[in-house]
Amino acid sequence: MTVAAPAIPTPAAEQLRPPGALRWFTTVDHKDIGVLYLATSAAFMLIGGLEALLIRIQLAVPRNTFLDPAAYDAVFTMHGTTMIFLVVMPILLGFANYIVPLQIGARDMAFPRLNAFSYWLFLFGGLILYFAFLNGTPPDTGWFSYAPLSEKPFSLEGGVDYWALGLLVTSAGTIATGVNLLVTGVTLRAPGMGWFRLPIFTWMSLITAWLILAAIPSLTAAQAMLLIDRYLGAHFFDVSRGGDPVLWQHLFWYFGHPEVYIMALPAFGIISEVIPVFARKPIFGYGVIVASGLAIAFLSVAVWAHHMFTVGLGDVANAFFGLSSMTIAVPTGVKVFSWLATLWGGRIHLSVPMLYALAFVLQFTIGGLTGIHFATVPVDWQTHDTYYVVGHFHYVLGGGSLFAILAATYYWFPKITGRLLDEHVGRWIFWLMMVGFNLTFFPMHILGLMGQPRRTYTYDNQPGWGALNFAETIGAFMMAVGILALVWDVWRALRGGTRASDNPWNGWTLEWATSSPPPAYNFVALPPIGSARPLWDLQHNLEAVEARPDPTRNWRAPIVGIAAFIFSEATFFGALIVTFLEYRTRSPGPSPHDLDVPRTLLFSLFLFASSGTVYLGEKRLARDDQRGFLTWWVASIVLGAVFLIGQVTEYARLYADGITISTNLFTSSFFTLTGFHGLHVFIGLIALSVIGLLGRTGDFRAGLRRTAVDTVSIYWHFVDGIWVIIFSLVYLLGLVS
Repeated sequence: MTVAAPAIPTPAAEQLRPPGALRWFTTVDHKDIGVLYLATSAAFMLIGGLEALLIRIQLAVPRNTFLDPAAYDAVFTMHGTTMIFLVVMPILLGFANYIVPLQIGARDMAFPRLNAFSYWLFLFGGLILYFAFLNGTPPDTGWFSYAPLSEKPFSLEGGVDYWALGLLVTSAGTIATGVNLLVTGVTLRAPGMGWFRLPIFTWMSLITAWLILAAIPSLTAAQAMLLIDRYLGAHFFDVSRGGDPVLWQHLFWYFGHPEVYIMALPAFGIISEVIPVFARKPIFGYGVIVASGLAIAFLSVAVWAHHMFTVGLGDVANAFFGLSSMTIAVPTGVKVFSWLATLWGGRIHLSVPMLYALAFVLQFTIGGLTGIHFATVPVDWQTHDTYYVVGHFHYVLGGGSLFAILAATYYWFPKITGRLLDEHVGRWIFWLMMVGFNLTFFPMHILGLMGQPRRTYTYDNQPGWGALNFAETIGAFMMAVGILALVWDVWRALRGGTRASDNPWNGWTLEWATSSPPPAYNFVALPPIGSARPLWDLQHNLEAVEARPDPTRNWRAPIVGIAAFIFSEATFFGALIVTFLEYRTRSPGPSPHDLDVPRTLLFSLFLFASSGTVYLGEKRLARDDQRGFLTWWVASIVLGAVFLIGQVTEYARLYADGITISTNLFTSSFFTLTGFHGLHVFIGLIALSVIGLLGRTGDFRAGLRRTAVDTVSIYWHFVDGIWVIIFSLVYLLGLVS
């Protein structure tokens, strides 16, 4: 028994694709966009790998002069930034783009055009970052860009600006992808696919999407403040004017540690797909794996300061973050035991994807065990900023995410291309990568314990340091040979490799129920879905209850999407509000007492009233009163515009009194917080105006058109709600303190 796919396909859908290269510039198909992500990230991987080789050549022997200090700083900054933001994360999002809609039986992502826009933001952000080389001012302050090193006058050239702007653009694309993935999983699941019938890779991708929305806006807020410091004369991280460089570390690592799991959780999902298929045994503890992924996501936003044990947070803070860092190891260890239990008693087939999956389990476990050391504050004090940290980090992301990506490459390459990679060549590549990786990064733990500091372009001829560093360089070149061999194998397979069947691995999830590669419409029909492995059930004649599709589910997608976007915006404003609360009375000069509270309260009442008029407009629309809807809607636009004009006049009054964003810490945080809120009001007014103009000629009484009204109104209520918080903390708190 089969059921109809969620979207009715037509063979003509294939003919709608433009021919040749034009297809790749205009596509909104999730599969094409997934391939674009994978291909672009692979190109950046080659660049980042070349940078790694330059680093290893410089460190191969003591007192080497291959790179001067400035060149070394630029290369290691760009290597770290490239690998994290332009390689590992987008490759995993590329696989999610391609595979998740197939695994849930969907026609496409929830917002195909937004999906394409996300990719182009990623690409242009990467090009902005690398344009710094052409401009002669590459970033050289580390991938973390710690303040005050990233402030003027310590970094006068434009490298920091390219770094911040490029990552702001790529981060916007990543946040949009996070929204899209989350909405796709919530609203586009096939009939019968409940939450506990989702494949684990899809589960981990959705959890990752939530984590993206929870973490990345903290980085965007920090980068926005850094650019405001550098170009508008603010003082957020300017030590000479009282700014706090530790604030940068808090904002950065609030993103930075969840980022580790943004890169690790999809890898966990890949391994949880590969191991059962090649062990010919269902995953052990499906529910426990899902629950542990959720636990990791929630705990990851509570451990950021374990990167900051040496900055002087105090015993209580160190104890809290040490304990939370140890706690997060528990759900991570649960996954390892689930994989081992799946292998136990299975009929293991050591194909290349399985080899990489087994290597992942081994190497990620090593990285996890060394990570526990950093949760122990005294140990962290001794190993902080040594090569022990570099070894640990690369075992988590290199031995972890990289090997999972290689497993996914061999596992899904037949589905994506319709061709098979060479198993014999793949085994040689595996051993080059396995031996090269461990030869490169395991000695770093020893060097760290011996005291070699990280982020230094050379070192003295201490006993044993030269030999271990030379071995690491040999290992790095072995990995380079392996990557080049993989590129050659992919090129050979695409030109004339063995054709793959629809299900060459005898997999169990829905992506294997369509052709290889899939058609534009993905599915003609779907098998009944009674578990997370519907093809296994079909093979073993297990019955599944057929479920009818929900015709209203697509209508809910914009509502879920705006809710997800608002969640990310709450994180962004949270970072700005925390900054304001720290700086509101920290420096002499203008303070909250210089604000005109009665005047601002008057204009705020107009904004608060606009939420009421939006609500009344919606009520009239629900009664099919088009005229009443437009009347209240126009009133909302007028009220919002009055508030915005009031804020502009307040800024003008302060400027006339000589109070600007560069006056002191209070004004820096005040103008930034209220300015970004004003920007959101302006964007909301544009959205309200578009709906109003369409309402004069259109009909918003039903379906997706009514959903557009609901979506804009939810955003507007959020803008108003945020102002309640900002007004209370900025203006009213100043009266009582």
